[in-house]
Amino acid sequence: MLRVKICGITNIDDALLAARLGADALGFIFYPKSPRYVSPQVAGEIIHQLPPFVERVGVFVDENLAKIEQIVKQSGITTVQLSGQESPEFCHQFHLPVIKTFRVQGGRVFPQIAEYHVHGYLFDAYDPHLPGGTGKTCDWKIAREAKKFGHLILAGGLKAENLAEALEYVQPYGVDICSGVEQAPGHKDYDKLRQVFTIINRFRYGNSN
Repeated sequence: MLRVKICGITNIDDALLAARLGADALGFIFYPKSPRYVSPQVAGEIIHQLPPFVERVGVFVDENLAKIEQIVKQSGITTVQLSGQESPEFCHQFHLPVIKTFRVQGGRVFPQIAEYHVHGYLFDAYDPHLPGGTGKTCDWKIAREAKKFGHLILAGGLKAENLAEALEYVQPYGVDICSGVEQAPGHKDYDKLRQVFTIINRFRYGNSN
């Protein structure tokens, strides 16, 4: 069954609709330079109102361990996503599940991935200035090959116009969708959300019949 994370959540209305439509996880970005940044306090208020069985993912970029642990306790997140240059040793220090982001720039990413033993590998598009949320697609061929390392989560410019093709080609464990369902950074477009979940549910239940 395909897993779906909707990232860049900043308000309760977006969170509840995404959960109601079928999101398995919601992403809260704690990187202050991101236009989708949400404070730990606001994230905690949203998380407190979520229904059960929805994972709460905290996204961090080159943050120190003590600060991450503090935010985990304050907000109530259940999974840590590390989207910077974190080392394998750093990723192995957490008691929560860890997703490591890799910004794909050619097949040379494979030796690097092999050093990490985490719960999920998120493939996003490479940008020299931004750690994510660029709206660019990553190389799906490389992403498909990376499934041999473990649970592959596909990200990078996914939206209604290209989602079905991406799912059919990569067949990932999960997808991470952010800018493709927004009207502005940190604010979801409800029509776009419904469109992508129509495609997702067709893929989910079509494969199971």
